[in-house]
Amino acid sequence: MITLTEAAATKVQELITAEGDDALALRVAVRPGGCSGFSYEMFFDSDIAGEDVTADFQGVKVVVDASSAQMLAGATLDYKDGLNQAGFSIDNPNAQRTCGCGSSFS
Repeated sequence: MITLTEAAATKVQELITAEGDDALALRVAVRPGGCSGFSYEMFFDSDIAGEDVTADFQGVKVVVDASSAQMLAGATLDYKDGLNQAGFSIDNPNAQRTCGCGSSFS
């Protein structure tokens, strides 16, 4: 299961608040595609299946489907808002190789 840093949890909570629906969860998934074989997908979701893996980070509910959970074991979602880097990034110890754009892995 992926974990969220404090900065990521804070930013996700801000985005959920802006959506106006506190029942939303952050869904993180791994999908086939991208130049390296797999890509990450993140979106807000209110449909949670029985086989989904869930966790709570500072009040933010995170949902991962069972097959993605295996690829995200030990991964960390972070958020940075600086001059050099801005946005969410995933540090995944399971990724053997990443592409130049940083949005896909194998």
